Amino acid sequence: MRILFLGTPDFAIKALDKLVSEGYDVVGVVTQPDKRRNRGEVSFSPVKEYAVNSDIRVYQYNSIRKEGVEDIKAINPDVMITCAFGQIISQEILDIPKYGVLNIHASLLPKYRGSSPIQWCLINGEKITGVTIMKTALAVDSGDILLQKQLDILPDENAGQLFDRLAVLGGEAIVEALKLIESGNAVFAPQDESKATHYPMISKEDGLIDWNLSAEDIFNKMRGFTPWPSVYTYLDGKLFKILNCKVVDIDMPIQLPVGGVYATKNCAYVKCGKDVLQLLQVQLEGKKAMDISSFLAGGKLKSETVLGK
Repeated sequence: MRILFLGTPDFAIKALDKLVSEGYDVVGVVTQPDKRRNRGEVSFSPVKEYAVNSDIRVYQYNSIRKEGVEDIKAINPDVMITCAFGQIISQEILDIPKYGVLNIHASLLPKYRGSSPIQWCLINGEKITGVTIMKTALAVDSGDILLQKQLDILPDENAGQLFDRLAVLGGEAIVEALKLIESGNAVFAPQDESKATHYPMISKEDGLIDWNLSAEDIFNKMRGFTPWPSVYTYLDGKLFKILNCKVVDIDMPIQLPVGGVYATKNCAYVKCGKDVLQLLQVQLEGKKAMDISSFLAGGKLKSETVLGK
């Protein structure tokens, strides 16, 4: 089976590597164009780096719909596999492979359609997630489902950690899907549109903490925004990242407004709209990340400080 793989970030590498290690004929990869960094340095996508090191031919287009059709027809893949590719594919391209285009999506569709499903499932406090192998359609993440594999989300897991586990699961799922196709046992089922949820790409600005939210909501947002772009507030006018925290059940010994801090020698607690958040690791603008006890030793956070603008 001739496979053309389309992907760009680290998340896609586990699936690509699984295909290669299982002996599938990956005839090429399509990935986003190289980026030019400071001082003119050129940066490859993680998928391109893997392909170059594995002697797999690389194709790159500013727009695959406008520039890639003839190449893909010439490659004549049996199936195309997309995983966090980052471009929309035209119907003309979808019609080229014998077995169509399969997509690896990091959620249990139809929930969490969109480009940031891992982050949003954590922000919303989900307990279970997984990956979906579906046939790509023109509407975003709307194609018929071939199979799904799920996993339990760990209580303190952040997006980076969940990202790694789902990437491995995605590799296992796509191999299982290809075996179903090869054996003639593949059955595709339409998604239930009534249960579909759509979420946008997250941005740095979305990381601003609203202390009126519950401590649990803020904790879940921290999980979803770690390692990027981090949640943040303001301390004395400077951006103040909360890199790790936890919800605690304590009674504050002093009266505080929402966003108010109670600090001891080694611990710092913030009053939220509901319950209390204990800060564990922080980073003040222009400074390095620090555990809270080390940060408190610097005297920049005291009881009755109110975080936020």
